Amino acid sequence: MSQEIERYLQAGTRANTRRSYQQAIEHFEVSWGGFLPATSDAIVRYLVDHAGTLASSTLKLRLAALAQWHVSQGFPDPTKTPLVRQVLKGIRTLHPKPEKQAEPLQLRELEQCVAWLEQTGATARVEGDLPRLLRCWRDRALLLIGFWRAFRSDELCRLQVEHIQVRAGEGMQLFLPWSKGDRDNQGQSYQAPALARLCPVQAYSDWISLAGIARGPVFRGIDRWGHLSEQGLHPHSVIPLLRSVLKGAGLPAELYSSHSLRRGFATWATRSGWDQKALMGYVGWRDAKSALRYVDSTGLFPGQLRPLSPSLAAETVPELPSPGARPGS
Repeated sequence: MSQEIERYLQAGTRANTRRSYQQAIEHFEVSWGGFLPATSDAIVRYLVDHAGTLASSTLKLRLAALAQWHVSQGFPDPTKTPLVRQVLKGIRTLHPKPEKQAEPLQLRELEQCVAWLEQTGATARVEGDLPRLLRCWRDRALLLIGFWRAFRSDELCRLQVEHIQVRAGEGMQLFLPWSKGDRDNQGQSYQAPALARLCPVQAYSDWISLAGIARGPVFRGIDRWGHLSEQGLHPHSVIPLLRSVLKGAGLPAELYSSHSLRRGFATWATRSGWDQKALMGYVGWRDAKSALRYVDSTGLFPGQLRPLSPSLAAETVPELPSPGARPGS
């Protein structure tokens, strides 16, 4: 019975959260030499010792992990004392650090990547290089779905074929049983548009058809012989995959991360006239601060792009003009 209880307790906590909390506890105990259960004085010394080296957001995560450990073990939470809170506030004041942000993948860069993948894939088809063709079609689908749906790496890697419905010429519906914003694990459906260019629906259909995938993970590993893995890609593999494509397309790959797709879409939507409420509803953000962190407000595209309707109705999905086009051209 205890094993069953433990299984449900594990399921009630995100895997990423469990890993982060475990690493935080190990850092406190092993790296710093702290003892558990801890006192508030020990917590304060821990914060002070790392004030100049760790960002305040990292320290807050460490405190959350320590708080969770104490509560789960039945001990008083030493992180909630006024002294700890005041010290953390002082650290934020005396050691401000700019938040690291990934470079947004702008629409013109996305188009450049897709063009390179399509050209490389076409060459691979002519040469009979199935492994390279598979990778090109997989990566094109991943980039376009990731951009137009503003998905995180883990969301892309957890997409299942049986949870996706395609309506040719209209769009696609993607269901995720859980996501970071879905705290109650109710599951959520997302819509993606069918577009005349840079179409995520067509890219997905091309990839699934070529790979012959009927069930299971959409995005999988591909070995040197063109064999597909039964397992989905790991979220950590998305960054090297994305940078490999960027490098192949002649772009400075080191500037981008897996968040670049999400930031790229948020920036494009904002510059295209979406209001904050529409953007938050489409992406799934509940906190306005979270949304604003993803928007790059420096300047405009050369030529304002027409907005992609959040309703995703087929008749309102526009043909995307080239990034350099003038309005109305």
